[in-house]
Amino acid sequence: MRNRSNPTGKMLDALKKTCGLVARILLIIGAGVLSIMMFLTMTDVVLRYIFGSPISGAYEMIQYMMAIVIPFGIVFCAHEKSHVSVEILFDLLPLKIQRILHCIVSLIIFALFLLVAWQNILLLRETHETGYTSAVLYIPAYPFVGTIALGFVALCLVLLTDFLQALLETVSP
Repeated sequence: MRNRSNPTGKMLDALKKTCGLVARILLIIGAGVLSIMMFLTMTDVVLRYIFGSPISGAYEMIQYMMAIVIPFGIVFCAHEKSHVSVEILFDLLPLKIQRILHCIVSLIIFALFLLVAWQNILLLRETHETGYTSAVLYIPAYPFVGTIALGFVALCLVLLTDFLQALLETVSP
């Protein structure tokens, strides 16, 4: 356990609070967009089957909305540690080995998602410079690529916090 009077522990607590705030804000935005997406889908289906006139470009709008909902939801899931994990063999290992493995895995996951975030930032720049748009409504793609990049940057912040927590637990007696 860490001592709360320890400056490292206080900084980690502040980082955790920041991650929690960011995760909750992104969750609220994602939930709002998901609600709009459900309403749009319902309206499109009703207009298509009752009036024979669907909403033009609804499929494109829903695709773009998914670029907000999924990354923002992943951030909250990672923060709450509500992802699926199977620990049957892991629980049989001694506690010190478990902590070391958790630290190593946390670092690897952080590094991989840092790479994903970096590539999304590069893709954001490319889609902005090329002026890439959707086929039917000509909606620019770069704002939605930006939300994906933002989601992965926020995920990296959460994963960095997890790694630092695991590292602190590993080196503490």
